[in-house]
Amino acid sequence: MTESESWIFPDWPAPAQVHAAITTRLGPGVSAAPFDRFNLGLRSGDAVDAVIANRGALLQSLRLPAEPRWLHQVHGSEVAELGPLPSPNEPQADAAVSHLPGTVLSILTADCLPVLFCSEDGGEIGAAHAGWRGLAGGVLEATLAQMITAPSRVLAWLGPCIGGASYEVGTEVRAAFVAHDAAAAGCFVGTRPGHWLCDLAGLARQRLVAAGVARIHGGGFDTHTDTRFYSYRREGTRSGRFASLIWLDNG
Repeated sequence: MTESESWIFPDWPAPAQVHAAITTRLGPGVSAAPFDRFNLGLRSGDAVDAVIANRGALLQSLRLPAEPRWLHQVHGSEVAELGPLPSPNEPQADAAVSHLPGTVLSILTADCLPVLFCSEDGGEIGAAHAGWRGLAGGVLEATLAQMITAPSRVLAWLGPCIGGASYEVGTEVRAAFVAHDAAAAGCFVGTRPGHWLCDLAGLARQRLVAAGVARIHGGGFDTHTDTRFYSYRREGTRSGRFASLIWLDNG
């Protein structure tokens, strides 16, 4: 197993003290089929002891400065401000920000879009879970609003999500975005009556630009066709979750 098969490290001009990594299902895990093998989601139906073991392997393999701060994600737009110390309960939020070194922010996905943020001076980080509901509900804008850094001084990286050629949605999804910005229509392609192919990453780019973020990197993935990743649309309710992580050096 090569490093590139187990992990993805974002290629973006982040400051040296900012670190980020994305897991794949091929990492050093112990989950059995159909979750084989590096499932990190406790709410996916996998054995709890396997997920806990996988999270321990994640901590050791990436030499993380602390345990990741997991969220209870609900497809909303709440943003948690976190430090490195874990709490008994996961915050119910779909995004998090931090300026404290050693804090590992984490987003779990299986087709939804993970977005990582950092300030150009490396003093602040953020991470957001953007499925279509959260994206339409303003989770990216809420994350930027929670950051001290102005959007013009923020870098964003779009992680692995379902690709536009694989993601068919209904009219209600298109309507939610077009009502916010007519230009969003360019991210939808009609397929059959009442159905559209949806470019989730493209919609995120539009909204980030509108919010003032000019430096946007990443994209180009399709979790539905790339079997390195878990995909809810491909695997259904028995799909695992992979993680997108970002943290600051302890100094």
